[in-house]
Amino acid sequence: METNSSKYEINVNGSLFDWDLADATFRFENDDVVVFWVNTAFKTLLDSIEEISGEKSAKLVLETAGYRTGKIVSKFYLESNKEKEDIINHLPNIYLTAGWGKTDIVSFCLEEKKAIVRVNSGWEYKINIAQKKKTEGSFLPGHWAGVLSGLFETNIWYKVRQSQVQGDQYSEYEFFESEITPSQNINAMIKERTQSAQKELEKEIAEQTRVLSEIIKEISSPIIPVIDSILVIPLVGRYEELRAEELLNRTLMNLPRYKAEYLILDLTALKGVNQYTLDFLKKFVRAASLLGSNCIFVGISPDLSLQIIESGNKETQIPCFSILQKGITHALDQLGLDISPKK
Repeated sequence: METNSSKYEINVNGSLFDWDLADATFRFENDDVVVFWVNTAFKTLLDSIEEISGEKSAKLVLETAGYRTGKIVSKFYLESNKEKEDIINHLPNIYLTAGWGKTDIVSFCLEEKKAIVRVNSGWEYKINIAQKKKTEGSFLPGHWAGVLSGLFETNIWYKVRQSQVQGDQYSEYEFFESEITPSQNINAMIKERTQSAQKELEKEIAEQTRVLSEIIKEISSPIIPVIDSILVIPLVGRYEELRAEELLNRTLMNLPRYKAEYLILDLTALKGVNQYTLDFLKKFVRAASLLGSNCIFVGISPDLSLQIIESGNKETQIPCFSILQKGITHALDQLGLDISPKK
């Protein structure tokens, strides 16, 4: 009904709509509202949320938003001082008039805090169909959970019993008292994402560690041929079990190919020598001798020499030299060779 040139109002089935064009306001039930085209503008809004946050997060965002707006609705009507039963019976007409679809409260019990709500051709269903969704939306059931939480004065959650999106005649939601809340669901998702991110990080670190280990295997303690029959292996850093066994296996596999008679172990850069390291050197020398190679130690520091002597290892009988050059000269001498200037 037009009241003047700039103000309009209409009562639809007991629900009041009014416009004030001078103030640029549109009100429904005495509160500001706005109109969206469901299949275009509103769909674009929800599509954008999903595109930015991801489908799973968007579903939780809509569910939480629905719940919180539902709490606002229940507060609004409770402040009208109407009986709760009257409010519940009046709500389907409000939502029908507002374009939310045909809503029926099939049953409710204030004492048991339970209710069953049916929604037919709601706006969320229409958007889900336009989005080609195959699962029920989360805003409307979340919204009614919020409405009933306020009216029942306890936390209410829901279960989808039928879904119009999945081919049922209507969507039907069962509501009941529960410890589940949107905040709890948000925290669960954050925890799940944190755990997922942690697993991905651990997986990435494990892969990087594997690659790094392979690189270290390739570049640490390389086998360096000096001339035929003489090899040099520099021992660099600390040798724990895995690294020591890797070096030993790689050396033993290559010794027959090189036909080395002398194997010079350069200990100059060896670090963190302990009993395991000394036992490893002993094992290394014994294994090499079984393949016909004699070991020579070079680069032995005074401290390392004392450790070898105090350990009682027979490696004290192995030729030892302070620098690599002397070790190579010794090996050449044993082979009856020498290095002389070219004539």
